Amino acid sequence: MDIGASLKMAKQSLMANKMRSFLTMLGVIIGVAAVLIMVAMGQGTASGITARISSMGANLLTVTNGGNSGPIRGTNSAQLTNADAEAIKGLPLVQNVAAESSTSGTIAWGNTTWSTTVDGTWPQLMSIKDWQTVQGSFFSAEDDSNASRVAVLGNTVVDNLFPRGETAVGKTIKINGISFTVIGVLEEKGSSSGSDQDDIIYIPLRTLQQRMTGGDSVRSISVQAAGPEALNPLKTNLASLLRQRHRLSETADDDFSIRDTSELLATIEDTTQMLSLLLGGIAGVSLLVGGIGIMNIMLVSVTERTREIGIRMAIGATTGAIRTQFLIESLLLCLIGGFLGILLGWGGGMLIANLADLNMQIAPWLVALSLGFATVIGLFFGYYPADKAAHMNPIDALRFE
Repeated sequence: MDIGASLKMAKQSLMANKMRSFLTMLGVIIGVAAVLIMVAMGQGTASGITARISSMGANLLTVTNGGNSGPIRGTNSAQLTNADAEAIKGLPLVQNVAAESSTSGTIAWGNTTWSTTVDGTWPQLMSIKDWQTVQGSFFSAEDDSNASRVAVLGNTVVDNLFPRGETAVGKTIKINGISFTVIGVLEEKGSSSGSDQDDIIYIPLRTLQQRMTGGDSVRSISVQAAGPEALNPLKTNLASLLRQRHRLSETADDDFSIRDTSELLATIEDTTQMLSLLLGGIAGVSLLVGGIGIMNIMLVSVTERTREIGIRMAIGATTGAIRTQFLIESLLLCLIGGFLGILLGWGGGMLIANLADLNMQIAPWLVALSLGFATVIGLFFGYYPADKAAHMNPIDALRFE
């Protein structure tokens, strides 16, 4: 018997028991859909986290106050200052440096007020973060050295201060009662870890220090290396410089911490990959259960068609032809279930992504993997019933009632 004839007979057999065939496929449909949704959810989450970390800046080292375990207890831990940031500029392998400090602020324009974070920084932060403005421009080094009262707004601040469609650039707003001229609006960055990255105002660091916080201490210093290969040597040089400037003895702990975004990114990627595998494995169990259901139904089908098998053997059908027929039936059940599961998973995934505001990535390789897994399930769980049918005794089969 050729494959075409086997396919025709398999189709006739499945159509003869439509409801039973559908219920048998249901396990595969749910299994494939679950695998698709779970793995896509894991991949999308990983992609979203990676994108947010990458948005922090490429080849970036971030220096913050306190040691790796937090502030040093029992010591007068030195604060990072403008002078530290200026000194870091002179290190080899440094491409850009930007110091940052922040405070909370009440923003007023006309009769409208809004509370947000006011971040003082250097203009180099734009290059480090690879940000763009949608209106106006970022402030300059001259604005910082002159402590100019200029501000660059995030989208959320603009939406809450100004009527829709009104241009913010050129307007004079008040931050904690001090007048500032808006010179730019940043492109939308979205949320990160539940925090709105657009709910912020950037002003020159010196302006923040002189008019709002006092002193010359900074919260953090972003240091961009000349390239990925420069990160490790720069990290070593950076630690040596700060220890020397803070007059730390050889036995003293660092009073600062240096975070490498590439290390953080690698850790996050490994973690999310394991999460994707775990979710896929859990969902894969339902696909295995569907395969067991197919084996059960195929065994029932073999029993019901024992006399038919005996007649086919009596007129010359070989064991290979009998085995192929039942294997094709099992495979057809899984393939149809697999295709329906992909459609269900794709639609369900998009619906979940929209309702729960989740990032999901259904890649072509994931669709192919799900369908391939369904095919393997069909062959694996269909082989035993097919082999049992192929090795029936023709005489006993013909006697079967």
